[in-house]
Amino acid sequence: MNSSPQAEVFEVPAEVFEAAYWLRVQSNSLKQTKALVSELSLQFYKLGWLSGTGGSVTLKVHEHNVPKQNQFIVMSPSGVQKDRMSPEDTYVLSSGGSILSLPPTKSYPNNPPKCTDCAPLFLKVYEMCNAGAVIHSHGLDACLVTMINSSSNEFRIRNMEMIKGIQGHGYHDELVVPIIENAPSEGQLVESLTKAIRGYPKSTAVLVRRHGVFIWGDTWISAKTQAECYHYLFAAAIKLRQLGLPY
Repeated sequence: MNSSPQAEVFEVPAEVFEAAYWLRVQSNSLKQTKALVSELSLQFYKLGWLSGTGGSVTLKVHEHNVPKQNQFIVMSPSGVQKDRMSPEDTYVLSSGGSILSLPPTKSYPNNPPKCTDCAPLFLKVYEMCNAGAVIHSHGLDACLVTMINSSSNEFRIRNMEMIKGIQGHGYHDELVVPIIENAPSEGQLVESLTKAIRGYPKSTAVLVRRHGVFIWGDTWISAKTQAECYHYLFAAAIKLRQLGLPY
């Protein structure tokens, strides 16, 4: 009995892989994503979300022929004035978190280049949520809303029109966002962030008490839209409490 024919196996030379890699690193998609991270950082700075060099933005580089889980990642740097950030200040990482490209060193008084301290948290969100973008905001309302009830590990609000702007929610749904405790550095939040994502699979945000919020979406448009809605709802909850009204 004849055995079934086996497909030929072709060995791809290493230089072909290297050439393909550098084509991706120098692609227009990557350049556009770096420019978009810089543009969004300025917008969010003006909203008070990224003041004092705090907060961060990260986007995946959308390429039609590359699965999302394998796409390059662009992250904003740490310790940089977000209103003065340029595309060249951003970092490029592999899908596994290895730094592929870093910014040039600038003269004094600029700080030496450093990738955002949120990198481990961003990578965890990408891994667990199949996100295309993540925003870490230090917006004041996102901070204060976690202090309304210091013993609660959730933020809840209902019957607000802007809830419809949150993925998977409608007007009659109650929005529930987990709250985790703060830590001296963002890297120490990975474990609690992981537990919050697992415990609240419908949520696209995690609040950090006395700190801020992480918000993500399938695309940068989804993440930005939801971030605007979340911040509106945080501000509304604070105002409603001041007025003695339920939310």
